[in-house]
Amino acid sequence: MNFRYFVFLFVSFISFGQNSDFPKAKADSVVSRIQLPVIPSYQINISKLGAKGDSVFNNKSVFDKAMALCKKNNGGTIIVPKGIYKVNGPIHFVSNVNLKIEKGAKIKFSDNPKDYLPMVLTSWEGTMLYNYSPLIYANECSNIAITGEGTIDGEGGKTWKSFKAKENEGKNRSREMNHNNVPLNERKFGEGYFLRPQMIQFLNCKNILVENIRIENSPFWCLHLLKSQSITIRGISYKSLNYNNDGIDPEYAKDVLIENVSFDNGDDNVAIKAGRDHEGRANSATPSENIVIRNCNFKGLHGVVLGSEMSAGIQNVYVENCKTVGYLKRGIYIKTNADRGGFIKNIYVNNIQLDEVEDCLYITANYHGEGSGFQSDISNVHFSNISCNKATESGIVIQGFPDKKIRNITLKNIEIKSAKNAISNENAENVLMSEVFIGKRATVPSAAK
Repeated sequence: MNFRYFVFLFVSFISFGQNSDFPKAKADSVVSRIQLPVIPSYQINISKLGAKGDSVFNNKSVFDKAMALCKKNNGGTIIVPKGIYKVNGPIHFVSNVNLKIEKGAKIKFSDNPKDYLPMVLTSWEGTMLYNYSPLIYANECSNIAITGEGTIDGEGGKTWKSFKAKENEGKNRSREMNHNNVPLNERKFGEGYFLRPQMIQFLNCKNILVENIRIENSPFWCLHLLKSQSITIRGISYKSLNYNNDGIDPEYAKDVLIENVSFDNGDDNVAIKAGRDHEGRANSATPSENIVIRNCNFKGLHGVVLGSEMSAGIQNVYVENCKTVGYLKRGIYIKTNADRGGFIKNIYVNNIQLDEVEDCLYITANYHGEGSGFQSDISNVHFSNISCNKATESGIVIQGFPDKKIRNITLKNIEIKSAKNAISNENAENVLMSEVFIGKRATVPSAAK
């Protein structure tokens, strides 16, 4: 039976320094300092280099040649005209390049793992290592863009999908190397370990633009923003429903704008991360920070997630004016456990419209009940102007530890029309609720009969 609850609580005597109103000026200041890439005027159309958009011809060498020509000319725009361009291997960026995929054009990658060797420096679920190259990869680049109204197809639903059942040995080995501080040059994976590559990854890059493209059928995470900064992601769309198909993963990322994105993912829409466990804590000087997410349509597993790999810390995140266009398991999900350490703080979520979810707002320091010795610090999280039609499980969940409480949470003007469970709030302090309704709003009390 689906019980309906009503909750209304106003606590006026709790006060703490953090302003719970959405700090628009701070979000705007993040956006204003993000620099768009500057691309030189040189252009090359891949058809002039012998590319064939017949979905059969292997265009790998053509894209390599186009990048080499751009490098020779200190950058430029690579134009991909209408057609389906098979590419048996990765596209590796150089600086000052815009890969422009025109309307009606599709880059369709092969799904032969051998095509993505030799290995490159990358990351897998929060641990730096050497693995198969991401399908589109940039390392130590600046002023780079992927634009146009075309599509990138990762062909992730066949061979790569089969890796999921075989990944545990490689996953566990990578985590042991993380925990034991094994030197990076000894962390070799690739063949035999079944760790799927990301579809698009920017590593140690700055001044990045991804605009208006469509992302489909990724092998693993779709768009990974790793140790990069000054990033604009806008107007893109997704249909990527394979295992672990997160839409956008900022990790150790700084100064990021994500706006006007239409998600349709088999996993999290946006998952903000910052390294795993020992390695992440060793990188605490580079948390994920100053991230603005606005005007997006959510569809997939979860809307916006912070964690669980967040050991270097996450701070100054601003989510505003987003809504769902389908089912989500959780709307806003902050998750960590006692293996992670680190912190999550100064998180602002405003004006969110959710339809049906399992849980609406969920904060847990005990994700999967895992870990010990490194409890995370979660504080200063602010939700305002959030509506949800139905939560099949819980409306609001806050779970800290008795000796490490979640602190300074505000919930202002929240309305969840129906929920099986209203609120679960444990091991938290300074939780302020104002104008919170779960279930039918109460009116005047009925008279005695």
